[in-house]
Formats: sequence, C-alpha cells, structure tokens
Amino acid sequence: MIVTSTTNFSTVFWRGLRRLCPRCGQGRMFSGYLSVREACEACKMVFEPLRSDDAPPYFTLLIVGHLVVSLYLLLWPYMPFPDWAHALIWCSLTLVLSLVMLPFIKGGTMAIIYRTKAKG
Repeated sequence: MIVTSTTNFSTVFWRGLRRLCPRCGQGRMFSGYLSVREACEACKMVFEPLRSDDAPPYFTLLIVGHLVVSLYLLLWPYMPFPDWAHALIWCSLTLVLSLVMLPFIKGGTMAIIYRTKAKG
C-alpha cells in the first residue's frame, strides 16, 4: 500500500467519515448533500482527484441491505403485521438509512482514495 502522509489510516478514514478534509481534518469536503467542494477551505487541498464514482452507493447498499435483512429476519416472528405493512416498514427503513449513510460513506471512500493514492 502506498501512503501519502504520515497520518495513520484510521485517522484519515475517520476524518472522511465525518466529511472533513482527509489531510488536515479542518475543512469540509462537501458543499451540499453529495456535492464535493473544489478544495479544502483550510489547507487548500484539491478534491478533484478523489473521485469515488460508484463505490459509495455500492458500499451503502451492501451495509444497509445486510442490516435491514438481518433486522427483518430477527423481528419478523414478533411483528404480526399484514404484508403491506411489512413492505412499508422495511422499504422505508431501507430508503432512510441509505439516504442518511450515503454522504458519510462517500467521505470515507474519498479518504481511502486519498490515503492509498488510488487512481480514478
């Protein structure tokens, strides 16, 4: 693994999960929900090379899918609701969790790209 700085992997990844600049941890990476800023406001690092593309939605659905299906299988015997109610509950939970987690996972993915010098 090629390293770009002396900061350890967990620190860089944690900064990314918090949607902060992976290099300095001060500036914000996003200007909107998923809109990436041009550069860090604190250290002026350019974010353009940190293109995460399809990885964040993949990891988000992987995590949310495993979580929701596990909860469904665990709680199904204790929830005597009609099928439409189950569909409403579990589909809504999937949608909300996906929308909440996606920006954080995108930040973490961008931090991993920064740390490993991966090419997009």
